[in-house]
Amino acid sequence: MYTIGKLAEQASINVETVRYYERRGLIEKPEKPHLGYRLYPLATLNRIKFIKRSQDLGFTLEEISNLLSLNDTPCIEGKRNANHTFQS
Repeated sequence: MYTIGKLAEQASINVETVRYYERRGLIEKPEKPHLGYRLYPLATLNRIKFIKRSQDLGFTLEEISNLLSLNDTPCIEGKRNANHTFQS
């Protein structure tokens, strides 16, 4: 588990970028525990790394959001969405 500062450090981004990704819905904002620190799981770090790699390949944040949503859709619908994204 990572605090926002450690997450940003591990992902080579700044804390404001983490917050921006939360506002855009690219990553989930964790619940604030009793100690006052939000803790992010390893899956969030991996998701941020995917976002960064996708940006390096020329994808916009909107396109990346669509790609990330494929994980939550049934296979047929996901394939249709992926085809649309890559044909655009």
